[in-house]
Amino acid sequence: MVDARRLARSRPENFHVLSCLVPRDLRDDFAAVYWFCRTADDLADEGGTGPSARAEALRRLAAFRVGLRSTAAGVPPDADWGPLAATILGRALPVEPFDSLLDAFESDQRITRHERWDGLIGYCRGSADPVGHLVLMLGGCRPPAEDAANAERYRLSDLVCSALQLTNFWQDVRRDLVERDRVYLPVADTGLDAATLRAWMDLGSDSAIRARYAAALAPLVVRTRAMFDEGGRLPGLLDDRIGPVVRLFIAGGEAVLTKIERGGCATLWHRPRLGPAGKAWLLARETLRSGT
Repeated sequence: MVDARRLARSRPENFHVLSCLVPRDLRDDFAAVYWFCRTADDLADEGGTGPSARAEALRRLAAFRVGLRSTAAGVPPDADWGPLAATILGRALPVEPFDSLLDAFESDQRITRHERWDGLIGYCRGSADPVGHLVLMLGGCRPPAEDAANAERYRLSDLVCSALQLTNFWQDVRRDLVERDRVYLPVADTGLDAATLRAWMDLGSDSAIRARYAAALAPLVVRTRAMFDEGGRLPGLLDDRIGPVVRLFIAGGEAVLTKIERGGCATLWHRPRLGPAGKAWLLARETLRSGT
């Protein structure tokens, strides 16, 4: 049986998934949701590239969706699904956010290039925003369809989650291209297609090339920063149990975005990351702020 808590602590995310800020009674639930997201992501990404690899990823994701359906019905297919079954049933989580995530992972097998910003934001609605919805529900904030008073909270959550996803895209331009043959930079907005990026990968010492790449990426970083700025109001609209957790997630994304900016938006040659010390500092700051 997979140890969901250990998995959540072992992966190098841009923020602490399970920290002391997560209420004790929610930690198993956070871990179970993370297990689902991480496992599905790995099924989509770890099989290589090319038509046969993508077809196999789709087959694995389809089988995983069958497991989700059984689990949501209270009949987990094996012990690995047990914690998620307890979370879905115990916290009255709908299956739709989980389905949306699988839809996005499946689309990654079919769509490996993105033309425009608006289309990329549409992708984030399925690949990132549902995670925020699940976090809000775990914190007792039900969807607007059930409680209209939460509409603004969910709107801000979507901004935050999409900004976190976009930050990861800008951080991982080289890795996505080399390891997954994917380009999330919208080509119509940047003028950068896969062929250009591949041609530039070994030209990091060329200042003119670096300047052209930075000029293309910088406006996307600015737009992402604006999303964080607006979405940053969300923690103040949440209660003291879940607000500090969301604030820490935002802080991690903003810190990586700052590293991208300070590194000259050179992510085609250097992957900025928030190391253990940086994440520990953010956690300590948010812990003091919340009085936990």
